[in-house]
Amino acid sequence: MVRVTSVSPGADDARDLPGIDDAGSDGTVADRTVADGSESAPEPRTGRRRLFWWVLVIAALIVLLDQGSKWWAEAELGDGRTIPVIGDLIRFVLVYNPGAAFSIGADFTWIFAILAGIGAIAVAWFAWRVGSVGWTVALGLLLGGAITHLGDRLFREPGFGRGHVVDFIGYGNLFIGNVADIAIFAGAVMILVLTFMGITVKGGRAVDSADAADTTGSAESTKSADS
Repeated sequence: MVRVTSVSPGADDARDLPGIDDAGSDGTVADRTVADGSESAPEPRTGRRRLFWWVLVIAALIVLLDQGSKWWAEAELGDGRTIPVIGDLIRFVLVYNPGAAFSIGADFTWIFAILAGIGAIAVAWFAWRVGSVGWTVALGLLLGGAITHLGDRLFREPGFGRGHVVDFIGYGNLFIGNVADIAIFAGAVMILVLTFMGITVKGGRAVDSADAADTTGSAESTKSADS
């Protein structure tokens, strides 16, 4: 007796297609990850590029807010008057700062211009790799603060690369800052919090990445032992 088995055309071919076992009910094929780590899902580059543009948008907003507030401060406080906001705790008073915070390094303004440029380039490089919304906001704040400070150093008086930063937000008797300083401080705090939570620039948690690496290493060890 001869047994005849009916095989649908292309069934074997379909089983041989990569990821066919992972096909969903809607017909889409999910990326397949092999235990030994030889195959992995491609990076969501489109999503990352989209987050990078959001970093630039946030940075642009910071630049506009900072420079707009400085224009207001020079127009309203240029005569030397002080505007109390919260008594003596917070006040508006105009000063021109040639140095860094607390007027440190007032004789080395050009060094701060170079540092601001390097900082802006470094933040932009990290921003291109960003895959986390939290990091997107943090890097946008840092980039905006660095760019607007660089603009002050380059284009304000007394000359190119020696410009004085406009400060007008007085915090008691501690120091006087501006909107860019607030953005940089907020961005730095966010980075500390994200790092403490284990959230990486590319997205996800550092602990998960370590666990995945351990799992891959264990699979490779098992494979080697079996062979």
